[in-house]
Amino acid sequence: MALASGSGMLTPRFGRQVFLGRWFMVFASVMILSASGATFIFGMYSKVLKTSLGYDQRTLNTLAFFKDLGYNVGILAGLINEVTPPWIGLSIGAALNMFGYLMIYLAIDGRTARPPVWLMCIYICVGANSQSFTNTCALVTCVKNFPESRGIVLGLLKSFTGLSGAIFAQLYLAIYGDDAKSLVLLIAWLPVAVSILFGHAIRIMPYPRSSPSNSTTSTNRAFYRFLYISVALAGFLLVMIVVQQRISFTHAAYAGSGAAVLLLVFLPLVVVVKQEYKILKEHEESLQEPPTLVVEEPAVLQMVDQEQKTTIETGLEPSSSSSCSPVSCLKHMFSPPARGEDYTILQALVSIDMLLLFLATICGAGGTLTAIDNMGQIGQSLGYPAKTINTFVSLISIWNYAGRIVSGFTSEILLSRYKFPRTLMVTMVLLLSCVGHLLIAFGVPQSLYLASVLVGFCFGALWPLVYAIISEVFGLKYYSTLYNFGTVASPIGAYLLNVRVSGYFYDVEAAKQHGGSLAGVDKTCMGVQCFKKSFLIVTAVTVFGMLVSLVLVWRTRKFYKGDIYARFRDTTASAKVIPAGDSVMDEGEPRKEEE
Repeated sequence: MALASGSGMLTPRFGRQVFLGRWFMVFASVMILSASGATFIFGMYSKVLKTSLGYDQRTLNTLAFFKDLGYNVGILAGLINEVTPPWIGLSIGAALNMFGYLMIYLAIDGRTARPPVWLMCIYICVGANSQSFTNTCALVTCVKNFPESRGIVLGLLKSFTGLSGAIFAQLYLAIYGDDAKSLVLLIAWLPVAVSILFGHAIRIMPYPRSSPSNSTTSTNRAFYRFLYISVALAGFLLVMIVVQQRISFTHAAYAGSGAAVLLLVFLPLVVVVKQEYKILKEHEESLQEPPTLVVEEPAVLQMVDQEQKTTIETGLEPSSSSSCSPVSCLKHMFSPPARGEDYTILQALVSIDMLLLFLATICGAGGTLTAIDNMGQIGQSLGYPAKTINTFVSLISIWNYAGRIVSGFTSEILLSRYKFPRTLMVTMVLLLSCVGHLLIAFGVPQSLYLASVLVGFCFGALWPLVYAIISEVFGLKYYSTLYNFGTVASPIGAYLLNVRVSGYFYDVEAAKQHGGSLAGVDKTCMGVQCFKKSFLIVTAVTVFGMLVSLVLVWRTRKFYKGDIYARFRDTTASAKVIPAGDSVMDEGEPRKEEE
């Protein structure tokens, strides 16, 4: 059984271990999420949508709203993922993606008759909804497989989602050249191909027993290696964005940069092989040691203990939550367990904590998403050249990544070391986003660079915090559904602030500049006034959301001062490893209760 240090990695058995292991599952999640951020580059093809189909700004913002609606309303994806294996959800997502974005491509390329606006809204909503399936199946599964590192997992995986916009930009330049229509075609087929290649690896795995390679420290160390690679990828993308703005690239140069991006995207596979080889060596070393017996409390007794604990704490019989009459279910809905325990879906939805988090997210995500979806028109109204506007959109993708990384990893470190609540970090993110909104509102010269950085960073930073708070406060049992309920806040905020506010005031100002009517004329608005009123309102709404989040901070202050991950560390505490030579008490012998 003992293998040489080098040859152990070249056997079919080790290859099977790698492809069936939990670390390859992380890599597969990274790959899928790296191709699932098409909604973040709407600004790169929004202009061709507007010109090809003759839309005004309010119509374009309506399309953007339905894009955000499809992306964020993943309740169906959550419910499907609750009862089916993740590969089924990924397959559904791939089919929706292909249909929605392919129909959009055919429409703007003139290969089909010009569809009515309502049909285009359906196309983009269906295409974007595919990403709710990929996000749910990949991200939620990964969080359940690494519950003690959920902040790091959320930050890392959502950061690759944030980078996916810039990855798409580089790949479409390498494959098709500077053609915005072809970007939509790339969005139609690339995520489908990735889901087909890696979807089989996404699955729930049993929580591992304590061992050197499975300890929290070792696990986090591996995630940090993923982080370093993602930082290198983000740095390379940032350099390419700046260089491509200043230097005219040939198609061969674009192809070279695209190949380098693919190399960096696949580099985490090295971390996977290293971790699995470490597990293999530990297994070989354990075989050379004296055999041990593992004495574990029987599962039936654990269930009985848990049921007794539930009865004592809630005063309800354990079966009442699973099979109850409508009246008792309704009563149980308003009697939730303690924070951190597994809430039912109804208990979480009517919780004051969830309502406060939902309202704060509506305000924060709605404002930043309004800026992201309108970045192309904002830059155009302020007189920036088209190439620079594309740079802004790519910068948003990079800083979106940075926000997700910083909030995910930093919040985990601050929480574990100093009991710093994630809810307070939400407040800080909303406060920072107000600066970006004000820079856009007043059109400070050359400030759009900084505004795109702040908006992208804050939009990215918000989501790992929201998703981690949901998992911590309401438990992981129904996380697939509750995770997607949290995302619903984004399209609500986008509709109110983007369509009803931003689109309306933009068209009003454009009508003033074109003699009171937009019929038959260019629908472009120029000047600071195009978005000034809109983003002053956005700033006020974000401040309100910040105040709401402070109420949530106050309500959860005691919860975050405790050890919120204690029960996951206790899962292996009941197992006792005893040398084979020692005596083990008989099954019928009375057990001594431990204090």
